[in-house]
Amino acid sequence: MTVRLDATDRKILAELQRDAGQSLDEIAKKVGSSKTPVWNRIRKMREAGIAGPQTVVLDAEKLGFEACFFVLIRTSEHEADWQARFLEALRSRPEVQEAHRLAGEIDYILKVRVKNARAYDAFYQALISEVKVHNVTALLSMEEIKSTTALPL
Repeated sequence: MTVRLDATDRKILAELQRDAGQSLDEIAKKVGSSKTPVWNRIRKMREAGIAGPQTVVLDAEKLGFEACFFVLIRTSEHEADWQARFLEALRSRPEVQEAHRLAGEIDYILKVRVKNARAYDAFYQALISEVKVHNVTALLSMEEIKSTTALPL
């Protein structure tokens, strides 16, 4: 289902991306509309699956999750059973913030947020005890330069 967005829809989405905790009155004022039409547009975009659940962005470092690893995984296993076990292992681990299947020499890349290197090792040991992987390379992020979930509307 393709949803057509007009300029007002895009302004509303931009405001929601910036701060979804704003009141409808604030959003309506910023996009040049009134509260009820803005609410109706937001409701329609949610029903269409364009806008998902509202969440809060937490500061990982202030909460003690100081280490961010990008984990490159190569596997020689490509059967459906292995993939199902691998995906379940990833989904069951809250440390995995993102997981992507890639084209090229690397099969998967994970973004893993943990308290420290020892916590990463515990994650790694648990993962490889559940699923067979051919090669794992962990890259420690030294500095987060940019991180956003906002789309360029």
